[in-house]
Amino acid sequence: MWAVHLENGAVSMREVAVPDRLPGFALLRLLIAGICNTDLELQRGYYGFAGTPGHEFVAEVVAADTPALVGRHVVGEINLACHACEWCSRGLARHCPHRTVLGIVNHPGTFQEFFTLPERNLHVLPDGIATERAVFTEPLAAACEILDQVSIPAGDAVAVLGDGKLGLLIAMVLRAHGYRVRQFGRHPEKLRIAAAVGVEVETVGDRMPVAEYDWVVDATGSAEGLRAAATMVRPRGTVILKSTVHGMVAVAALPVLVGPCVPVEEMIAARYPLREAPAAFARAAERGTLKVLLTAEGESR
Repeated sequence: MWAVHLENGAVSMREVAVPDRLPGFALLRLLIAGICNTDLELQRGYYGFAGTPGHEFVAEVVAADTPALVGRHVVGEINLACHACEWCSRGLARHCPHRTVLGIVNHPGTFQEFFTLPERNLHVLPDGIATERAVFTEPLAAACEILDQVSIPAGDAVAVLGDGKLGLLIAMVLRAHGYRVRQFGRHPEKLRIAAAVGVEVETVGDRMPVAEYDWVVDATGSAEGLRAAATMVRPRGTVILKSTVHGMVAVAALPVLVGPCVPVEEMIAARYPLREAPAAFARAAERGTLKVLLTAEGESR
């Protein structure tokens, strides 16, 4: 089978054996996968990574211990915890110190024709959700984590800094939950995606608000953004740091995918077949590019 390989900054394709399925694991056939900023950071040397990346995916279950899973389309949680330590016993398996992480830490990722993941990590997709929407489940979960981390009063004003992939998802998720969201970014064409669902948007200029918000989300991925967030928040307000997508979490994002309130398809910049992954990574690394997808041969939307 074909697999993407990252090493020393280079993206290449390799022919490798289909992985063995261990007890409790499912063998999955890739349908579609997304390239995110973490994958680009791995290419640049993050974690000293060498291997097959990828963690945003929709796949078909080919084999599993649970017969009812076979043939189903699934997404999955990316942390493979030990389920035996103190953190796991407290329900914090995603922080397990012994965990591996799909496509990031010691577990081959999804940018290959077949891969494995524990059955307990899988979530079966409801009928009717297109794969190009479902592939956004994992980054949407990172956006939805905010709703678990902090209790923002209903209807409050929230400022979101940054108009990249995660910033857009955060702004739209918060707006879908009834908050008054104002998003600050540098790219009018990106801000239009959030504006279309009712987010107030503003192109960043020389002057930014000072001490105007009780809640500020920094999704800029830059030190400048963090400084701006600290300036914008009121005394005793809250700054929520979402500047990277390295910390993936298990949050139910499917209700957001089902409805039209978060138009994730508008963020798709390009689609490439898996075998053209080197070109896909080059496109994803271009400044201003939003989501680039890798698709299995012959797969449609």
